[in-house]
Amino acid sequence: MSSSDFPADLLQAQRAWHAAYRQLAQEENPSQTTALRRALQRLSVRIATHPYWATIPGRATAARMALKQQTWAPDTEQARR
Repeated sequence: MSSSDFPADLLQAQRAWHAAYRQLAQEENPSQTTALRRALQRLSVRIATHPYWATIPGRATAARMALKQQTWAPDTEQARR
């Protein structure tokens, strides 16, 4: 499954989720961790409820993993795109 198979807004949401997750892993300020956790929750809902998943009912689990793998690239690699 290539990145062109996923809608652009779904790719962007998953990349934002990974970025927030990386930030949360490094954050020490409690008020900032709360904001990052909330952002992760909002992004998780946006990703999980995206209409794209209804178009591939038999392959949704594999597609979700493919999305995660394709968007996990470090921020430096994403900047090249």
